[in-house]
Amino acid sequence: MAENIGRIVGVNGNLLTVEFSKPVFQNETAFALSNDLRLKSEVVRIRGDYAELQVFEDTRGLKIGDRLEFSQELLAAELGPGLLAQVYDGLQNPLSDLAEAHGFFLKRGVYFQTLDREAVWKFTPQAREGDTLSSGETLGTVPEGLFSHRIMVPFGLKGRYTVSWIADAGEYTVEQPIARIKKDKENERDVSMLQHWPVKIPIQDYSERLRPNQPLNTKIRIIDTFFPIAKGGTYCIPGPFGAGKTVIQQLTSRHADVDVVVVAACGERAGEVVETIREFPELKDPKTGRSLMERTIIICNTSSMPVAAREASVYTAVTVSEYYRQMGLNVLLLADSTSRWAQALREVSGRLEEIPGEEAFPAYLESVIAAFYERAGQVRLKDGHFGSVTIGGTVSPAGGNFEEPVTQSTLKVVGAFHGLSRDRSDARRYPAIEPLESWSTYPGLVEREQLKAAQSIIRQGSEIAQMMKVIGEEGTTLEDFVLYLKAEFLDRVYLQQDAFDPVDGATAAKRQTHVFDRLLFILNKALHFETKDEARAFFHKLTQAAVDWNRTSMDRDEFKEQEQALIELADEVADYA
Repeated sequence: MAENIGRIVGVNGNLLTVEFSKPVFQNETAFALSNDLRLKSEVVRIRGDYAELQVFEDTRGLKIGDRLEFSQELLAAELGPGLLAQVYDGLQNPLSDLAEAHGFFLKRGVYFQTLDREAVWKFTPQAREGDTLSSGETLGTVPEGLFSHRIMVPFGLKGRYTVSWIADAGEYTVEQPIARIKKDKENERDVSMLQHWPVKIPIQDYSERLRPNQPLNTKIRIIDTFFPIAKGGTYCIPGPFGAGKTVIQQLTSRHADVDVVVVAACGERAGEVVETIREFPELKDPKTGRSLMERTIIICNTSSMPVAAREASVYTAVTVSEYYRQMGLNVLLLADSTSRWAQALREVSGRLEEIPGEEAFPAYLESVIAAFYERAGQVRLKDGHFGSVTIGGTVSPAGGNFEEPVTQSTLKVVGAFHGLSRDRSDARRYPAIEPLESWSTYPGLVEREQLKAAQSIIRQGSEIAQMMKVIGEEGTTLEDFVLYLKAEFLDRVYLQQDAFDPVDGATAAKRQTHVFDRLLFILNKALHFETKDEARAFFHKLTQAAVDWNRTSMDRDEFKEQEQALIELADEVADYA
């Protein structure tokens, strides 16, 4: 029997009020007992002899007087080899094992071990007896898919430990000891491949945290050139329903220059999550030619799953991301959608009867969102290697209103903003990132002056387009009309991308800088036309030629030929007077 037993004195949705007699602490996990069920929960507030806990399951059947067992442990993630290519729920239960044991409808109170205790891993020692190591340093490695998975001194240990014994090379399970370390005779402990870490405490066993200044290439032109992301940086993608948030995330996960992708489906619609789970194993990884799922982890808590587990899924995902960063890998965490997570926070806050902030969200919403995004970063490890966690979160503001609290709280802490536009989505201009509202604080691929020139063309073209809606094309001067056509040309040829084309769907950094330079060279030319019809016909022809150029591989002779044809076409109407 557990040492600390509480008694339920109140049930309000997924919130329990429990009377206890022995000490409990914030974020401690506990199990509410209902008949044969053990429902996992977490302490969210303590007041005197009463604790309030959020339950990660449906609380149907719980009643006043039922018992609750406190575990004396924080909500923690299991870390070790075997996480890659898996799909978990918010509490890190393997969904495939749950489905195999209980069918496709999740059963309450059922929890599985995250890592397979029977699987064996080929361990190769790197440390030797007598070596002195600190937490986070490498004892040995095991192969995990594409990577060499580091078995490390457990996180959080203070000071330096001496390796008193290290296992020989061979096959071991995650629970078998592979080393023994000691600080002194009284502090000797065995180390296995498996360790647990509280999900709400960042893993900080590195020597230095660095400023994100190295571009993370996603191969999406409007992002890499205009609104870049940095390795170890943060960005958000707010947008209305149907504007393409999930599609952009899936494209980014395929083509971004990262080693591991962690997808946190924290409250998104079940249909979209099912699509992700079905498609990822079938997608071909452009980097390896193998299944994309081999370097992907999915933490899944859809809108049809318990509300409280949405928060757990976010923190579990970022903890797993930090774990792989400790191996010197670049990790991309995609959270979809943080709005659903914030709604879960609002629901719990309301049941706690806390003073509400704007739109009934908790007053501490901004600090909670900031604490999550602050766990991104590029770090120098203790052995000199570098690793990074880049966090990208989608936001689903009601009606596409970017002034709502979740969007505004997110914008205060992220380094890049990729706002999706309903108008661009309706016009089938994908990716539907609005070039006039989005921004980034990170360095990009092209020179700042070049970028300013392109943005000026887009901005002026948009102003002329708005004016033409009022006074019509006939009320616009030929000069303004040509500027409008230049902006439309840049939009169609560079900002928009055909995700279904094998070449245009993913544009490498080298090609982006080359194409952008050539297009800007053409757009900076003074073009001469007699009539607007003549200008329109020319830009139609130029646009089609540039689109064909986008679909030609850079290593083919046709690429140079089409490039030269574009320049010659522009020279035909260039005004050299």
